[in-house]
Amino acid sequence: MLEVSLTHPEFPWLAELGLKWHAVPMIADMVLEIGGIHYPAAPFNGWYMVTEIASRNLGDETRYNLLPVVADRLGLDRDNAAVLWKDRALVTLNEAVRHSFAQAGVTLTDHHEASEQFMRFMRNEEAAGRAVTADWAWILPPMSASALSVFHQEFDNRLVRPNFFLAEDAWSQSPLTLACPSRDAE
Repeated sequence: MLEVSLTHPEFPWLAELGLKWHAVPMIADMVLEIGGIHYPAAPFNGWYMVTEIASRNLGDETRYNLLPVVADRLGLDRDNAAVLWKDRALVTLNEAVRHSFAQAGVTLTDHHEASEQFMRFMRNEEAAGRAVTADWAWILPPMSASALSVFHQEFDNRLVRPNFFLAEDAWSQSPLTLACPSRDAE
């Protein structure tokens, strides 16, 4: 598995933290439902958005919680919320991830590019007479959301099929049971 070592173009100390992130996200804990048939072994992969790694995974206090570490290395006063230390540390982590993936030659999009891609997708779907459904909270990134075009959109957040659904943990179900939302629950 390719891992990208994280560095920063202005802060050499970031490399000293020894941070790495895998280049390709693999999803294997979902069930694909097509036509009422459940496929429990349908892994898939995608690509990362910079904020998904830096803001959500590395910065989130319920995940790796690196904002205090980065803020301390930047010399920011964490006792003074007015200096926006979390925001500055978050931007630094995002810069590091973006820079590192580019240096490693690994494709990565940022939240601004992804927003514009989604807006083009919406226009194309609407021009073809198809409704766009989305969960607004999933479409918006965990950083700079109000600076993006998708922030000002409303979406119908209804369940559509075919779709992927989170599977139950394999150890909590019988071998013949597949976890998938029932049609009755809709």
